[in-house]
Amino acid sequence: MTEILPTSVDAVVDMLRDGNYVADRSLSTALYLSLKLGRPLFLEGEAGVGKTEIGKVISASLGRRLIRLQCYEGLDVASAVYEWNYSMQMIDIRIAEASGQGDRKQIEDDIFSEKFLIKRPLLQALEADESGQPPVLLIDELDRTDEPFEAFLLEVLSDFQVTIPEIGTVSAKKPPIVIITSNRTREIHDAIKRRCFYFWVDYPDAKREFEILKVKVPDSPQ
Repeated sequence: MTEILPTSVDAVVDMLRDGNYVADRSLSTALYLSLKLGRPLFLEGEAGVGKTEIGKVISASLGRRLIRLQCYEGLDVASAVYEWNYSMQMIDIRIAEASGQGDRKQIEDDIFSEKFLIKRPLLQALEADESGQPPVLLIDELDRTDEPFEAFLLEVLSDFQVTIPEIGTVSAKKPPIVIITSNRTREIHDAIKRRCFYFWVDYPDAKREFEILKVKVPDSPQ
């Protein structure tokens, strides 16, 4: 495991192969440019061609924490970014009232503090790990979400920050590595694609299929 990003397209090819992922050079080039310039990589293609696996291999190869946001119809901010632990807030309010604490401003500051904040994947992705390294954020099957969420995600990807009204703006000190996948069940807005390196992941040809077989089943007949 290493935290040093690949320094060439060949290094990306080797990194993916070490993770048992056989990629063609065009995909490796797109990934290299994405890592080099710190831009999200948008992978589109049919289901089952290995888009999600790329995010997992990058996470394992670079020793980065993997944060996966599995998209679905109706996904909202509470599920993707954050929400408040309302039950624990109510308990805290009851305890404050029972103890005779009457400072309303102090109570509000206490219940809208980080200890009551439930962090969802997009907010977690703004935080580095103990070593100071940002995670790999895998936004899987973006095409399953609704357009309003897509518009919200556009803002997050632009600045890598989230505004929480009760606390303020949370920004990433180091942007995460972002991999976005889509099965193209609907068109993703061009504004998202313009902020990413785009790559269409196709089914492997016969030659690459054989290479994949040799990697996955090393004892298979040559």
